[in-house]
Amino acid sequence: MSTLDPIELQILTGALKAACREMGVVLIRSAHSSNIKERRDASTGLFDADGEMVMQAEHIPVHLGAMPAAVAAVIGEQHRPGVSWILNDPFAGGTHLPDITIVTPIFLDSNRLIGFAASRAHHADVGARLPGSMPADSTRLEEEGVVISPQPLEQETIERLVAMMRQPDERRADLRAQLASNRVGAERLGELATRLGADRLREGTDAVLDYAERRTRSCLAAMTDGVREAEDVLEALAEDLHLRLRAEVRGDRLALDFAGSAAQHEGNLNCPLAVTRSACLFAVRVLSDPDIPACAGAYRPVEVSAPLGSVLNARAGAAVAAGNVETSSRVADIVLSAFGRAQGQGTMNNLTLGSEQFSYYETLGGGQGACPDRDGPSAVHVAMSNTLNTPIEALEREFPLRAIEYAIRRGSGGAGLHKGGDGVVRELEALSEMSFSLIAERRRHRPRGTAGGGDGQAGRDLLDGRPLPGKTAGTLKAGQRLRIETPGGGGFGHAPTAE
Repeated sequence: MSTLDPIELQILTGALKAACREMGVVLIRSAHSSNIKERRDASTGLFDADGEMVMQAEHIPVHLGAMPAAVAAVIGEQHRPGVSWILNDPFAGGTHLPDITIVTPIFLDSNRLIGFAASRAHHADVGARLPGSMPADSTRLEEEGVVISPQPLEQETIERLVAMMRQPDERRADLRAQLASNRVGAERLGELATRLGADRLREGTDAVLDYAERRTRSCLAAMTDGVREAEDVLEALAEDLHLRLRAEVRGDRLALDFAGSAAQHEGNLNCPLAVTRSACLFAVRVLSDPDIPACAGAYRPVEVSAPLGSVLNARAGAAVAAGNVETSSRVADIVLSAFGRAQGQGTMNNLTLGSEQFSYYETLGGGQGACPDRDGPSAVHVAMSNTLNTPIEALEREFPLRAIEYAIRRGSGGAGLHKGGDGVVRELEALSEMSFSLIAERRRHRPRGTAGGGDGQAGRDLLDGRPLPGKTAGTLKAGQRLRIETPGGGGFGHAPTAE
């Protein structure tokens, strides 16, 4: 039983949050790629010596919920001061290959392991056959880039890895930014250990975990016991992949079972169980109290299961480029739908452009589903993405692109007592020849409203005015224009009728 009083608990919780946020600031401001420094597609967290996440910053949900798997992948190794670990293998602690994770052990007085600092960042290229390393049509993991099994990160490791990627100077700089971020996290946790003592710090982090668990259990206990079910689909190129959820609230616990969902797919909508779990934990956070500390304790009352060999728990070697971004979005949708929430855009609208000279990656915002008491916000990164857009000024300065239009897609949100948020329109003109890859969802199926609310508009993609499939790749010649219209969110409740 912890001897920390409530004030001490809140002070320690605040200190851990501040450390994680500072890690994020260092990473973002030190990075060179626009995807990290502009869009902030990166996340940070601190872990105890047993690998439990004691705090995370409010960064990218799909990164953070899956990051404990990365620490678990290296926890049993022999750790030494100053030696970090690197990985991106989705079946050994990673999510999809562009998301590279660095884990740094934290020692007190060079001999006692007190925890780990971890950072995960989406790198604009990791050496796939297409620039940007997000091919729309991959069928095997090795088609999606360099697979990095968990290994010590020495300078020669960095040089070996970046030599297999495009724009190696930029890749090297972003990896060093992650290392700098982890060093800050290590310093802050070390300072707490020096001030409090290692044993007292561990007692304190255990208390934070227990506190978060109690708060989550309280939220679950306030829900009505029983089984809730929901279904949805993923839009594979040639077919729809059905997902099924059975959510059972029993007392202060929640079980999320995806039995009956589609089998592992020949395309890249597959994801490891860690990504499925990450999306579920995000949804639980939405359904509970956002003030609960974002740590492993908050997730203890939640059980997530999916059949091995299904699209939500793929076997090693499966292609997963879209699973991390699109399937995770659908998992969050289906959990929230089971609890009566209107659906948001349900996609990240992934766009990669590039050549041997540059790699550009971006996800695009859209409409969020309406709430029972207010309209959904427009033009935001919904659910598993929490990034910013790439500003027009940065885009046109750094890449051979011209922005033709960037605007809210008026009227794309679903009608209702409270309206769904509107999507966006983003049209870009290529100034030189480049490849492109588009991975998007909600092009055939509209985001659903709830309680009588209308559905949001489906997304739409066009090349020089000609419709494109939601998952496609090709070449843009100089002067060609790619236009993306993102989905709106579903509405909530019946719209009032005019008298």
